[in-house]
Amino acid sequence: MNSREIQGGIFNIQRFCITDGDGIRTTVFLKGCPLHCRWCHNPESQLAAPQLMYKPARCVGCMACADVCEHGVHRFDGGVHFVDFSRCIRCGRCTAVCCYDALELCGSRQTAGSVIDSVCKDKPFFGERGGMTVSGGEPLMQPEFSLAFLEALKREKIHTAFDTSCFGSQEVLKEALPLVDLFLVDFKHADPEVHRKLTGQSNERILENLRFLSEKGARIEIRIPFVPGCNDSVENLEATGRILGSLRGILCVKLLPYHALARTKYASLGMPDTMPQADSPDDDALHRAAAVLERFGLRARSGRE
Repeated sequence: MNSREIQGGIFNIQRFCITDGDGIRTTVFLKGCPLHCRWCHNPESQLAAPQLMYKPARCVGCMACADVCEHGVHRFDGGVHFVDFSRCIRCGRCTAVCCYDALELCGSRQTAGSVIDSVCKDKPFFGERGGMTVSGGEPLMQPEFSLAFLEALKREKIHTAFDTSCFGSQEVLKEALPLVDLFLVDFKHADPEVHRKLTGQSNERILENLRFLSEKGARIEIRIPFVPGCNDSVENLEATGRILGSLRGILCVKLLPYHALARTKYASLGMPDTMPQADSPDDDALHRAAAVLERFGLRARSGRE
């Protein structure tokens, strides 16, 4: 098969991003993730399959969705729209007739070629520092698809960044190494069992892959989702500092402050809300955390800077 014809699941291609690597970037968000972080800001990325998303504020009660749905997903009672997500087969018929974008089928199958062409159109805006970032979800869950467009974009001399949890195949990371200019690696928690409670998986494979990238000379930016009550203790920060401080190639550590703005997405997708009941950390808390990490020889800073 021609590599341009390889298909993968995508839920968004976002342009003019400035937080997913250097410069102005186009970020390709892939569907599917092996982790289920309690604070996940993109719950629509977790499942590999497309998902129905309902935004009640946009619904005008026209009932067109109920008229075309043969599976009883949509029901109206007293002018209120009820959605039974468990009945949805993701056919897209209801979204096609919704004139007010209250319904959306989140995620679609696209070819590597279509992604390549889409990103290449943005090349004039990248300048010397910008480029493309593949994110998710977890790109390691779609290795053939990710590697196909990474390879093509490298041929186009477009800077590439790979946003990953490092929970995946080391063989895929080995193949990605010559195609990726910058690895953006999420680091959730230093303790394996706490990591399992917070994400559903131990961090043992993650640490193994992170060490592998370091030993192979990869350029790595660590991103810590800084969540009060989950991973903000001095004990965890010190343990994190000891792990990261022992590695080569760590360019910087960014502390990304938790916020609950994505909470409404869970209801829109019919998913249970797992987000912690916590306030966003203030700047002082982020600077104190950065100071702890800097004691281990790391360059750390707040994600707000």
